[in-house]
Amino acid sequence: MEIHALIQSLLDQSMECEMIEREDEIYARNQLMSLLQLAEFPEKMEGIKGVSIPEVLEQIIQYAFEKEMIGILDADREIFSSKLMNVLVQRPSDVNRRFYRNYEKDPTCATEYFYQLSQNSNYIQTKSIAKNISYKTDTPYGELDITINLSKPEKDPKQIALEKEKKQDVQYPKCLLCEENEGYEGRIGHPARSNHRMIRLELEDEPWYLQYSPYVYYNEHCIVLSKEHRDMKISRKGFERLLSFVEKFPHYFVGSNADLPIVGGSILTHDHYQGGNYEFAMARADEEYSFQMKEFSNVSAATVKWPMSVIRLRSRMKEELIQAADYILTSWKGYSDEKVDIHAYSGDTPHNTITPIARMREGQFELDLVLRNNRTSEKYPLGIFHPHSDVHHIKKENIGLIEVMGLAVLPARLKEELEEVKAYLLGRSPIVKDYHLHWAEELKSKYEAEWSEDTAEEMLRREVGLKFQRVLEDAGVFKRDTIGQVAFQRFCESLKMEASL
Repeated sequence: MEIHALIQSLLDQSMECEMIEREDEIYARNQLMSLLQLAEFPEKMEGIKGVSIPEVLEQIIQYAFEKEMIGILDADREIFSSKLMNVLVQRPSDVNRRFYRNYEKDPTCATEYFYQLSQNSNYIQTKSIAKNISYKTDTPYGELDITINLSKPEKDPKQIALEKEKKQDVQYPKCLLCEENEGYEGRIGHPARSNHRMIRLELEDEPWYLQYSPYVYYNEHCIVLSKEHRDMKISRKGFERLLSFVEKFPHYFVGSNADLPIVGGSILTHDHYQGGNYEFAMARADEEYSFQMKEFSNVSAATVKWPMSVIRLRSRMKEELIQAADYILTSWKGYSDEKVDIHAYSGDTPHNTITPIARMREGQFELDLVLRNNRTSEKYPLGIFHPHSDVHHIKKENIGLIEVMGLAVLPARLKEELEEVKAYLLGRSPIVKDYHLHWAEELKSKYEAEWSEDTAEEMLRREVGLKFQRVLEDAGVFKRDTIGQVAFQRFCESLKMEASL
């Protein structure tokens, strides 16, 4: 397709979604022409109708590749695409001014503006995200969200070899979350961020940033990150910051990964949280065993009907809620119960920590504290409270914040593998991966003659969801059986005693 028409399409859509104004058109066109090594531009050029920004970008990138302006690597394409969109995105100071003008009207207006900008600028990879397979599964704990993550395509061996050959030993930015990523060109092994923008925040007298995840897993999936590059740590200060954030943005939840290996998330070297405008199954889960802590009369506490072990705290008094959460954290870090295989330490190595999630509900602050333990054993070398081997064919990775709340992020390999399992169950093919075979045989016996072309897809999706339920039950420190729930109540009873504040 004609390159000039593609450029005009990009300009037209950027003006339509108010990334640039009419007065910026010629300037932006000239910048795009410079990047694409074009000497002139026809008069009265019309853009192409009915194509999205990601679709236009894809065609422009293909043009640049054919003209040998960029190399063969995916990183070359991403870097060039990001540079093109950077021409059309305002500077960070302008974005922040506009964000806070909207915030003065309403916090929701501010986040809606920034989320839309992050999509329009192609920083949020909407075209790639659309490839994900997403659905819900009914369970005794509510509807769990299931996502097979196809937004990051598998690389072929040639790509991997070329990337390894060209990879640079550069330590800037220090990590994927550092403030230096804003506007960074990118390189092999570090994503392009020319079109990346962040909102400046203050949380408990500290500078923090708000951004969105490039590969959002749910509505307005945001990341809140510290200006300082420092390790994640679950602490009283963390509880203060989480509640301060939801006070500023009461339509968002925010939570933190745990701060220990195995039970933590993928990045523990930079203090950060994840949040968004979405209600997970865990937030909707019913409360079960209620109890009152003596020192915190204005804080209600209850366990939650959830496969993992959750204590929900609720109060209008923010400071008292923070004190109560810190008391539970301190108590849990030192708590052992050999009857249910919970040990706080192995020598000097700590095992207990918490995954906290904050939200506002009906004018009250609410904190869900998910109890975690990362101890391993000879029988469970990857973690006693980690997905066990019989579910690894579906999910083997760490159970981080998103999974804790009820959203499975499953590997891309499952798209093809589940098609194989379906064909096997329908008798169309004898081929199925070895690690799925036992499960496939179980399903064949469980449903006997019920498998049909009309029902197989839905039934298989449900069974994957039930496997994820099992993943969460494996990660729960107090199991959902009688012994586990009695032990959970035992821990809650220990919290009723006087706290040494």
